[in-house]
Amino acid sequence: MDKAWAATWIQHPDFIDASPVDLLYKETLPPEPFEHPVQLKHHHALFRKEFFLERVASCGVPLLLDLSADDYYKLYVNGRYVAQGPAQNYKFHYYYNQLDISPFVMEGVNVIAVHVYYQGLVNRAYSSGDLRQGLIAELKAGDEVLCQSDASWTCKRLWKYGDSQAATVGYETQYLEHIDNRLDIPGWNMPGFYDASWERAVPLAKHDYALYCQPTPVVDTYQMVPAQITILDVGHFIIDFGEEITGQVSLMASGTAGAQIEVRCGEELHEDGTVRFQMRCNCDYQEFWTLSDGEQVLENFDYKTFRYVEVISTESLVDPHSISAVVRHYPQLKGSYAVFKSQDPILQGIWDICDRALRNCTQESYLDCPSREKGQYLGDNTVIGHAHLYVSGDPRMWKKALHEFSSSSAVCPGLMAVVPGNLMQEIADFSCLWPLQLLTYYKLTGDRAFLQDMLPYAEGVVSYFNRYQREDGLIEHVKEKWNLVDWPDNLRDGYDFPLTRPVSDGCHAVMNAFYIGAIRSVQEIKDVLGIAYEDQTSALNRAFRSAFYRPEVRLFADSELTEHSSLHANVLSMFYGIAPEESVAAIVALIRQKRFSCGVYMSYFVLKSLAKVGEYGLIYELIMSDDEHSWQNMLREGATTAFEAWGKDQKWNTSLCHAWASAPISVLIEDLIGLHPLAEGWQEFGCTAHLPEGMQPFDLHLSLPTGRMKLAFDGERLVYSLQ
Repeated sequence: MDKAWAATWIQHPDFIDASPVDLLYKETLPPEPFEHPVQLKHHHALFRKEFFLERVASCGVPLLLDLSADDYYKLYVNGRYVAQGPAQNYKFHYYYNQLDISPFVMEGVNVIAVHVYYQGLVNRAYSSGDLRQGLIAELKAGDEVLCQSDASWTCKRLWKYGDSQAATVGYETQYLEHIDNRLDIPGWNMPGFYDASWERAVPLAKHDYALYCQPTPVVDTYQMVPAQITILDVGHFIIDFGEEITGQVSLMASGTAGAQIEVRCGEELHEDGTVRFQMRCNCDYQEFWTLSDGEQVLENFDYKTFRYVEVISTESLVDPHSISAVVRHYPQLKGSYAVFKSQDPILQGIWDICDRALRNCTQESYLDCPSREKGQYLGDNTVIGHAHLYVSGDPRMWKKALHEFSSSSAVCPGLMAVVPGNLMQEIADFSCLWPLQLLTYYKLTGDRAFLQDMLPYAEGVVSYFNRYQREDGLIEHVKEKWNLVDWPDNLRDGYDFPLTRPVSDGCHAVMNAFYIGAIRSVQEIKDVLGIAYEDQTSALNRAFRSAFYRPEVRLFADSELTEHSSLHANVLSMFYGIAPEESVAAIVALIRQKRFSCGVYMSYFVLKSLAKVGEYGLIYELIMSDDEHSWQNMLREGATTAFEAWGKDQKWNTSLCHAWASAPISVLIEDLIGLHPLAEGWQEFGCTAHLPEGMQPFDLHLSLPTGRMKLAFDGERLVYSLQ
C-alpha cells in the first residue's frame, strides 16, 4: 500500500525545469515525439546527508531506511555498500525498498550516501526517458524519524562515467561506461567529507508517484574469482570466469593520470583466443578506463552479461590476480534453492544451463536476456516464472511479475508485452498467456486471495480479444497487437499465414488456440473461486475444428485457407484440449517427425502437450535429444547458460543467456517425476512418476510451500520425503 512519508522527493538541480512526460501509449498510436534534453541523459548524481546517533544500542529496534530513486540507486552508509534498486515499475505503482542499515551505522556522525542514475533512454531496461529523477529516503527507529530527504541534502553531478555522447549497446539498452577516474570524487560517501561547494537538492512540493514497498528483496551481489587467467603479453591477458555471469568487472590498477586501459567483455572467444566483445546479441562490450594518479579500482555502475574479459594496456598497469567479477542476481536463499544431481552428465548439463540462465535472467525482474534487451516479456514468463518458482522455492518474484503485467491494463486491457519500462510493445499471443500464468501460479502456491484480486484482469484480457470475434466465436484480423506465433521467425515450421505487422486479414490457428486457452484458464479460475459462468469453450472448440481440422490427415492446418499443418498449430491444439481424441495419435506422430521444429520458447508447449496425452517417453527423448534443435546442441556449442535459440547461428542476434529456454526444469519435476498438489497450497501432495526406462539415478532437493523435499531415484524406484 502507498505509505505516508515524512520525507520529501528530492532532485538534482539539473532537473528543476524539467516537466515529467508520460510515455505510456498504445504501440499503434504513438504520441507526438518530444525532444529529450540531451544534457540530462546518462546522468549520474551523488546525494548525501549526515546525521548524528548518540548511542546506537539505545535504539533498541532496527534502523529501517525506506528508499527509492528514479531511475536507480546504489546506497552507501559510512562508505560501505548496502544495496541497489529499486525494481523498475510504472509511476502509479513505483517501488521503494525497506533496508535495515543497523549493521552499517555507528555512534556519532553517520552519512547516507546515494548514487542516483537517470538513463534518459526509452527502452525495456529502465522506466526512463520521462524526465523523472531523484530520490526519497526516510530513516526510522520505530516511529522516530532519524533522517529524511529534504532541502538540506547536498548533491553533485558525477561526470566520471561520461555523458550522453557515449555509445549505447543492445536496443539502446545501456550506455557504455568509458570511466575517467580523474573525474572521480574520492571519499564522497564517507562521514566528514567536505561538501560545502556542492549544490542543495531540490525538493518537489508535489510528485506524481504512488510508492509501494517492493515485495521482493534487492538483488544479491558478491565477488567471483576467475576460473583461469591467460597472460598473452605484458599488460594483455584473458580472464575466464568459467561460466556466463551477470555483473561488473572489478580490477585494481596503479598508474599515472591519463593512462588508459581497455576492457573487453564477451560470451565467446575468437579462434586466436581473444575475446569476442562484438557479441552476437548486438552488444559491443569494449570500454576504456582512464586512470588518475596512484592505486585505484574500476567501478562500473551498470551491469553486463559475459564469461570472458580481456584487459589491454601498454604497460603493466593491472595485476591480473586482482581481477574479479561483482556478480548480481535475485537472491538464491540458502536452504530453499533446488539442488539436482544426476549420474547422467547430459541431463545434468541440461539442468545446469537452464538453472544458470534462470539465475542470470532473474534480476529485479525476470529478463528475457540480461544483455541486449534486459526486458521482462509476458510470454517468456510462462516458462521462466514456472521454472524459477520450482528452483527458488520463492513465489514472490512471479507474483510481482503477474501484478506488474496486470498494471499494464492502464495502457490496454489486453495487457502489454513488456513490463515495466517505457518501451511500448504489444504481442497478442503473450497477452492470452497471462491468465494461464496466473492459474499456474495459484496451483503452485495456493494463493487464493491473489487469484481473486487478479481475476478481473484475466477477464479483461478475454474481453479485449472478444472485439475480434466473428459469428462462430473465433477471432480474426487481430491487428492491434503483433501475432508472434514463435520467435525467431525462421523457427516457425513454415507457418502458413502472413504474420506481417500489422498482421494480415484472416483467421489463423495459433492465435485462436491461445484465445481459447485464455478463456479456458479464466473458467478454471472461476471454478476454483466458486464463481458461476456459462461455458464458452465447447462451442469454440467446435468452431476451431470446423475451421482448421483436416480429418483426412487428422491434423490441424495453420489457417482456413491452407493445408499446411505446422508443429505450432497442432501442439497448441493438443495443449489446450481442443484436439479430438481421434487426432492425438496423428499429432504425436507429427511431433515425433518434426521434433523441435520451433523455437526454444515453443518447446515448453511441445513438452507439456505430450504430457497431457501421456507421451512421457517422447518427452524424455526430446529433452535428451542430440538433434540440431536440442539442449544437447547448446552443450556441444559450449553453453554454460541456455541460449535464445537452439544454436548460436540459428538466429541473427542470438543471446547466449536466455531463460525462456528453461522448460526442462518444470517438465522434469511435474511431468516425469510427477510431483503435484492434492490440496490447495500443497497441504497434501502426490508423486506419480513417469520416469523412462534407462534413466540414470538422481537426487533432487527442492522447497514446496509445505517444506523442503528430497526425491531420490536409484534407477528403479523413486522415493520422496519431507525433510
